[in-house]
Amino acid sequence: MRVALTGTPGTGKTTIADRLETDLDTVHLNDAIREEDLTESVDEERDSLVADLGAVEAWLDDYEAEHGDLLVESHLAHLFDADRVVVLRCDPSELERRLADRGESEAKARENAESEALDVVLSEAVERHGEERVYEVVTTDRDPDAVARDVEAVIAGEREPSAGTVDYTDWLMGGRE
Repeated sequence: MRVALTGTPGTGKTTIADRLETDLDTVHLNDAIREEDLTESVDEERDSLVADLGAVEAWLDDYEAEHGDLLVESHLAHLFDADRVVVLRCDPSELERRLADRGESEAKARENAESEALDVVLSEAVERHGEERVYEVVTTDRDPDAVARDVEAVIAGEREPSAGTVDYTDWLMGGRE
């Protein structure tokens, strides 16, 4: 089994992945991309690496063959094969604050907040995996351990798919705090 734990940067993926009690081998994909040099270029404007998705897919397949069932954590995790996809969601105003608190530029924080309001990651996950394999979990103002329990319920098959249950479009129409 492969579970993707994904979401816009700042939604809490790494925090939640580190709190999960699961038998799945956790892959922090962004670290693997850097460490294994699975990149094709650098996006100078965003000061970030551009992943070579074909190389990442091959690396994940090899890693899974060697290590067994995986939890793949990254804002890119939904772009690869997965049995279940957990999309962490966060109110865009809170997301923007979190990113600013960790030192991201105002422009990058705003871009990610807009992506969250527009359901970019969710839309990509549903397009690739179908609604029946996508689960939204809200992290805004929630205890990380409670969020981790929700993700554990998805992994255990104890929760129904829930794509399309979160709506932050009002933020785009001036509902920003």
